[in-house]
Amino acid sequence: MKFKAQQIADILEGDVVGNPEEEVSKLSKIEEGEKGSLTFLSNPKYNSYLYTTNASVAIVNKSFVPEKEVKTTLIKVADAYKAFSKLLEFYNEVKNNKTGREQPHYIAESSKIGENGYIGAFTYIGENVEIGDNVKIYPNSYIGDNSKIDDNTVIFAGVKIYSDTQIGKNCKIHSGAVIGADGFGFAPDENGEYKAIPQIGNVIIEDNVDIGAASTIDRATLGSTIIRKGVKLDNQIQIAHNVEVGRNTVIASQTGISGSTKIGENCMIGGQVGVAGHIKIGNNVKILGQTGITKSLKDDEMVYGTPAFKVQDFNRSYVHFKNLPKIISKINQLEKELKAQIKE
Repeated sequence: MKFKAQQIADILEGDVVGNPEEEVSKLSKIEEGEKGSLTFLSNPKYNSYLYTTNASVAIVNKSFVPEKEVKTTLIKVADAYKAFSKLLEFYNEVKNNKTGREQPHYIAESSKIGENGYIGAFTYIGENVEIGDNVKIYPNSYIGDNSKIDDNTVIFAGVKIYSDTQIGKNCKIHSGAVIGADGFGFAPDENGEYKAIPQIGNVIIEDNVDIGAASTIDRATLGSTIIRKGVKLDNQIQIAHNVEVGRNTVIASQTGISGSTKIGENCMIGGQVGVAGHIKIGNNVKILGQTGITKSLKDDEMVYGTPAFKVQDFNRSYVHFKNLPKIISKINQLEKELKAQIKE
């Protein structure tokens, strides 16, 4: 799909300097720009590339004054970085603006499908499913019985949504995610063999939630596993049964949250964090990457380490951690000298 410089300027409320009829059909970095591409310049460190780039159109700040001739058509805007981000959103919407139903697919007769949606090939939609307007379900996805997906949500290819799951508006669930699989519930019998405890709850995902590729959210044993409004989950995250993640919390890749833990609002959790079960993490908590959380945390804490403790304490302690061999050597030497003095 091609766009003219003037069309882009109209979208961004910018001014064209150069050829308003210049056409672009792709995006590029300014240092890798080629004919027919659109790029942007917001960091002065990259100014030199504007004079050598082959990009057809570049978005720049209105304050930018070229030091020499620029061959590229410019679109001047108030904030080039924000304008380019806005353009990326628009480009993504256009690229993913699919509608209709591809063949083959299966939709149970008891299910209700909204308007202006998209259902990709080899999608299975079970009994009594409710799907809102403008929902896009990409190929090879599975939507289990009695599930509900609200308006404007996107389910990317290969997502598996088990029965009774509820998903809100404006959510994005990326490829390979599994929502509503059984929680890890087993109990030993008299022979020491583990028997599965039926997991009969569900998963509730509220509005504006993003779930990364290959992440998993387990259904509750009883009740619901809940992902509150505005939560953003990275790729390859494990959320166990009966967990609750508070509003606008963000969690980075390869983090695991154990069963029945409650995480507050506006938390930031780094990658490869492990969180024990049946604890409570307060609001506005920051957990640095590779931290192990074994006990509850109060509001506004920032922690690091395994087991986790306050960052300030960790940083002070680390000075001694790395010098521990030297410290032990000094202690051993002092002990020898003390013993020698005692013998004398």
